[in-house]
Amino acid sequence: MKLAVVGGGSTYTPELIDGFARLRDTLPIEELVLVDPAADRLDLVGGLARRIFAKQDHAGRITTTTDIDAGVADADAVLLQLRVGGQAARNKDETWPLECGCVGQETTGAGGLAKALRTVPVVLDIAERVRRANPDAWIIDFTNPVGIVTRALLQAGHKAVGLCNVAIGFQRKFARLLDVNPSEVHLDHVGLNHLTWELGVRLGGPDGENVLPKLLAEHGDAIADDLRMPRQIVDRLGVVPSYYLRYFYAHDEVVRELGTKPSRAAEVAAMEKELLAMYGDPTLDEKPELLAKRGGAFYSEAAVDLAASLLGNGGSPVQVVNTYNNGTLPFLPDDAVIEVQARVGHDGATPLAVPALDPLYAGLIANVTAYEDLALEAALRGGRDRVFKALLAHPLIGQYEYAEGLTDRLIAHNREHLAWA
Repeated sequence: MKLAVVGGGSTYTPELIDGFARLRDTLPIEELVLVDPAADRLDLVGGLARRIFAKQDHAGRITTTTDIDAGVADADAVLLQLRVGGQAARNKDETWPLECGCVGQETTGAGGLAKALRTVPVVLDIAERVRRANPDAWIIDFTNPVGIVTRALLQAGHKAVGLCNVAIGFQRKFARLLDVNPSEVHLDHVGLNHLTWELGVRLGGPDGENVLPKLLAEHGDAIADDLRMPRQIVDRLGVVPSYYLRYFYAHDEVVRELGTKPSRAAEVAAMEKELLAMYGDPTLDEKPELLAKRGGAFYSEAAVDLAASLLGNGGSPVQVVNTYNNGTLPFLPDDAVIEVQARVGHDGATPLAVPALDPLYAGLIANVTAYEDLALEAALRGGRDRVFKALLAHPLIGQYEYAEGLTDRLIAHNREHLAWA
């Protein structure tokens, strides 16, 4: 089995490598190729990756290349974890929206749109190269904004599934609180990527006992603290919203906070510098503790599980993924990409049935889906007017004065990445 990781020079990658090494019985990789245009980072990450495999007695071969075509040749699956423009572009995404009084974040709002515009054309080009190399290869997308990117891939006819670590993070957290094995915890996880709610927490399987009321009663303070939301709000909802919902439920509060501290991109850039120095140490043969602060917790376990299921090598039969709606949420078009529990196998992902949603959630899902329609159109076809309409449609913006100002700033800060600008 051959896997390729595009964006393999990311400081995330040792987390992925550690998972591949530990879970080799689930996903027996014979060859792993790390692909990245940054040769210097690739050398550092690749060296550590080989040492991690060696320490854990993994017999798989790890190679590195800056050549996408060479890297994906004959791959059974390709994982996408790239960031067009790097942390410098992310820093802009997180700062210039604040000038208009709107949240600055790399996956939602104006910053999220900027990332989609930069990313979708690049991902589609890579996907075409994968298809030419092996039409049967699966593409697993971890590249944000996952929902929009996965939809672009699916609409172009690629064998693709989107992946996010939010659900597995909640699963592991709830398992700790309940003192059970994570495999016993199943989530009624519903929504769009980075716009989800845990409507239930079930023990033993998708039809098991819902222990969410017990979790909220006994651990509500800890859950609310992690979400950075008031306990009374979580109790009134009776569900656990993704921490990304704070951008919607407390937008103005978040904007004020963001204006008083360095961007997350600046923090991550400093952390990456330190991590890369560590990766260059020839005695380091495990992922460093600092990597846990970088983000992407449990990404490796989720990626291994998904790849194993898609490649017919076991894996959990039910996983939270991003895939076509196909009637699951009846108020959305079939080709909307949703994030829900799905049955996953060598034929792809089929969403499980979802009960009728409260309008409080369905309304926001429908609104953001409409924005994502317009965002994908802007990413595929370009044009200032399409960017403006997408921004105007976004519930975190929604006023023409803001949309005009944000459009000008988005284009100015991203001109080098926009072929049409």
